[in-house]
Amino acid sequence: MSSRTGIRIDGGVARCWWCGEHADYRRYHDEEWGRPVRDDRRLFEKLCLEGFQSGLSWLTILRKRDAFRRAFRDFDFEAVARFGARSVERLLRDASIVRHRGKIEAAIHNARRALELVEEQGSLAAYVWSFEPAPSERPKRMTRAALMRLTETDASRALSRDLRRRGWRFVGPTTCYAFLQSTGIVNDHLEGCSFRAAVEAERARFRRPRARRARA
Repeated sequence: MSSRTGIRIDGGVARCWWCGEHADYRRYHDEEWGRPVRDDRRLFEKLCLEGFQSGLSWLTILRKRDAFRRAFRDFDFEAVARFGARSVERLLRDASIVRHRGKIEAAIHNARRALELVEEQGSLAAYVWSFEPAPSERPKRMTRAALMRLTETDASRALSRDLRRRGWRFVGPTTCYAFLQSTGIVNDHLEGCSFRAAVEAERARFRRPRARRARA
């Protein structure tokens, strides 16, 4: 049952209210959301899927994720960067994914920008983790009311602004904040959620990737 705290108790397990009764959402909430990610392919995947989610429910994207992985070569951005016009038309005929030309073309375009970013920074992980907000920028207590105010933040606006400066598409500040949440760059599990402490412990153990030094 949901409460004003934003916690839903099911079988003795306390979860953030938003995952409701959907098994897909629960599994995503329990096993993935907020867990720190450093693998470049998975980071690129999450950026792409957050872009595809715009205007849709995240549940829709979760249920299509395996199909997206097949369609986009498991989000190997070196492979996706080589997609051309024929690939776009193939993807537009694929009913198992979201068939939106602008989003499909953006994913291919962003794969090329990701290659540039890796060349400059050493990894996509080093780049995105550099936008992790300081503890002083985070709510003292992560309540439902606090979370509802976090549709975008200084960190997500900065990430969005810099990605767009680099030519990325479908990376607005709200999309970027959802990305920060999903990759563990922030921990937005609510106070009282059974998974908040475990996620925070995982983040504490996580070795933040660093950008390589600029060439002389």
